[in-house]
Amino acid sequence: MISLPLVCMQNSYGLAKTEPGGSGCGANLPIHAEEKKLFMIGKIAKVTGSLILGGFVFITYEVLSLKKLLQIDTQAIHQEKLKSYVYIRTTSVNPSDYQGITYHARKEIHKAVRKILETEAKIFRRPFSEQFSTFDGEDHECALWLLLKRSQSEDKEVRLQAVQDLANNSHWHDYQYGTVAQTCDQRTAIGLARSKDIDLRFFLPPPPLPKIKNDYPIEDELRLLLVSLPQTGLDPCVQYFTSLALRESSQTLAAQRGGLWCFGGNGLPYCETLSKIPSETVELFCLQALVQHSKVSSHCDKIEAKGGLQLLQRIYQLRKDSAKIQRNIIRIIGNMALDERLHSSIVRAGWVSVLAEVMKSPHVIQSSHASRALANLDRDTVKEKYPDGVYVLHPQYRSSQPIRADILFVHGLLGAAFKTWRQQDIDRRLDKKASEGEEDYSQCWPKTWLASDCPALRIISVEYDTHLSDWKAKCPVEAHRKSIAYRSNELLDKLRAAGIGDRPLVWVSHSMGGLLVKKMLVDASKNPEMDKIVNNTRGIIFYSVPHHGSQLAEYSINARYLLFPSVEVKELSKDSPALKELNDDFLSFAKDKKFSVLSFAETLPTHIGSMIKLHVVPLESAKLGIGDLIPVDVNHLNICKPKKKDAFLYQRTLKFIQDVLAQEIGD
Repeated sequence: MISLPLVCMQNSYGLAKTEPGGSGCGANLPIHAEEKKLFMIGKIAKVTGSLILGGFVFITYEVLSLKKLLQIDTQAIHQEKLKSYVYIRTTSVNPSDYQGITYHARKEIHKAVRKILETEAKIFRRPFSEQFSTFDGEDHECALWLLLKRSQSEDKEVRLQAVQDLANNSHWHDYQYGTVAQTCDQRTAIGLARSKDIDLRFFLPPPPLPKIKNDYPIEDELRLLLVSLPQTGLDPCVQYFTSLALRESSQTLAAQRGGLWCFGGNGLPYCETLSKIPSETVELFCLQALVQHSKVSSHCDKIEAKGGLQLLQRIYQLRKDSAKIQRNIIRIIGNMALDERLHSSIVRAGWVSVLAEVMKSPHVIQSSHASRALANLDRDTVKEKYPDGVYVLHPQYRSSQPIRADILFVHGLLGAAFKTWRQQDIDRRLDKKASEGEEDYSQCWPKTWLASDCPALRIISVEYDTHLSDWKAKCPVEAHRKSIAYRSNELLDKLRAAGIGDRPLVWVSHSMGGLLVKKMLVDASKNPEMDKIVNNTRGIIFYSVPHHGSQLAEYSINARYLLFPSVEVKELSKDSPALKELNDDFLSFAKDKKFSVLSFAETLPTHIGSMIKLHVVPLESAKLGIGDLIPVDVNHLNICKPKKKDAFLYQRTLKFIQDVLAQEIGD
């Protein structure tokens, strides 16, 4: 046998092979090293190819997705024309739709993302959230559902932050707001409604009500509702005015149910002529009666059980041109919201969306009524309850600003919680420059100016009925209600429910409201349960308060009726024993408590009608005996109405509040 030398050859893969006749080259390039090198090269080529293929698939998917996004959904446009709030992305039932490149590309990318998330979870030793295993949506959609989930968390801080994050979204599509509106719980909806500058698309509109005939009188339904309410344990004055809103037929029905509303039975002249009165006026009578009923918790249950929430919703939608009717309806809702058992019924009747819309009203009275109702519904951030006649002027929305102290405004007789504290009215003929800046006019300076200057304050204004003037009649059993003693007890109970006394407190009062403030403090000082109100009082501001009586009592009955009803006028008589006793009692403990006091006094007479000019509260009567007394060249009505924000009246008031609460609110 002949041996042939091996020839060292290299094939196309770079592997060394031996040929006969060649010299042994295996010693220079071992075969196992070559294989290892080729294996690594092949692996790199495979990974590179996969990345290129994956990139191509991803680009293809993005192009197709972009094309789909640029297509106009005619069905969605049709839904917009119908003003529907429901936007549901439909899923095709055609199997061929799930066999194209888009479907497979999405599926593969979803798998890859899931694998990456699983690997990341293993590396960093943290749990992998299974909610991503089947979720297929955009980032902002994922965030939407996460926020909705967190808004229902048992952790209050997480829940409140989620609601705030939801409220801050202003760039979503309509269907996304609709998604939140349809899926959020009651607590979240209320929280959104109390968020500043909220988008109204977050709320479902009120549910549709059954259609009624065009000639069907709504006031008949209101009368039937009034007749169905309990007739026992009711204030006689409420019974009297309820009877004014009932026709004789309704009173007959009431008699069959166990009694008559009208004092003296059927045949009230006013009841006989109700059919001649415009329906809107009759509705207003009925609503004002319902306001009084809604102050009684057991009657609120009856109103809800008899479909009153839906009836009020119908009237609210029909009477959008009547601010007074709508205001009375929201007042009723606010009273019913004091009972937490009725919250679900109020929400289901669609009142959250209505209240959220009214909160945006430029009219302070409307927005404040809505704010009170929502505050009573919001048990997540509001621990206090606001009874009828107690209104929060600031803050009206949820806020991260902590409240350091309270300011309480108390108007005088024939005043009101809002109009008493408005900016001084502008006379366009005398002040052209002022009329040019009328858009800056403040309907309620505590809500605008004071809230801006002292954001850490809770500002409350109270309202109490001096007489039932809206009903154009006087209740024959109302006289006892007008006494200062009665009003003091009534208001103290309401103020404690609203949390007055839990923080440092400053009182601001006008005219006879100052006498009421003194009476409340005297009564509170004698009641251990009201001690907090006295002990936390830091200061009191009196605007033309008749501490020693008023000349008003010396004038004609017409003048007395214009400013003060007769009971109050008697209490205002000069050298009145009751007035002197009240002042002595107040001074005795006010000096001991070292209350800071600031008094303003009018120096100009007030026009009463066209014939009488009167110094309602003379300088000597406005002098309390403690604190500073500052005369101001204005009349009795304008003493609490600054002309401008930089006017002396407001600036001195602001300085006093900042000084007495310096420790709480700082600079």
